[in-house]
Amino acid sequence: MGNLFCANEVIEMGIQIKKNGKSFYSNVAKSTKAKRVKNIFQWLALEQDRHIKVFDDMLVHIDKCARFEQYPGEYSSYIEALISDYALGPKVKGRVMPRKVKDNAQAIDLAIDFEKDSILFYDAMQPLVRAQERKAIGKLIEQEHEHIRRLSQLKKCLTRSDLKACLIR
Repeated sequence: MGNLFCANEVIEMGIQIKKNGKSFYSNVAKSTKAKRVKNIFQWLALEQDRHIKVFDDMLVHIDKCARFEQYPGEYSSYIEALISDYALGPKVKGRVMPRKVKDNAQAIDLAIDFEKDSILFYDAMQPLVRAQERKAIGKLIEQEHEHIRRLSQLKKCLTRSDLKACLIR
């Protein structure tokens, strides 16, 4: 299979995915009346900001590829279409699912699904980058696995009376 993307492009897609996640989590936090669900999703939105910074730091150490466009905006339109079905693309899930969150466990399950979708996306993209850059995509996947571990640990804390004591920094 040919190399269709450079690692920096996939990382930039990852940043957009995280921005989609932040938007989703923020929308859930705004739409729910349940204080604990609101707290979880506000925390998750902040976590997406933290992850975006990690991805931005990764971009500093990656060689950049030139984008080839036949017309202005072609690349960004293509990327938007590519990630819209993955990881809480705003057209797919961001406006629909927040209203369906009923409790803390479901909120965490949705967040875990988001992280799993991200892993599937990066895993599908990894063979499409140059061989020497695949390690960078592997680091993105490791980040998502860490997020799932942290969310799973948070879900175990749901029975504690002080939710903030369970939040992992």
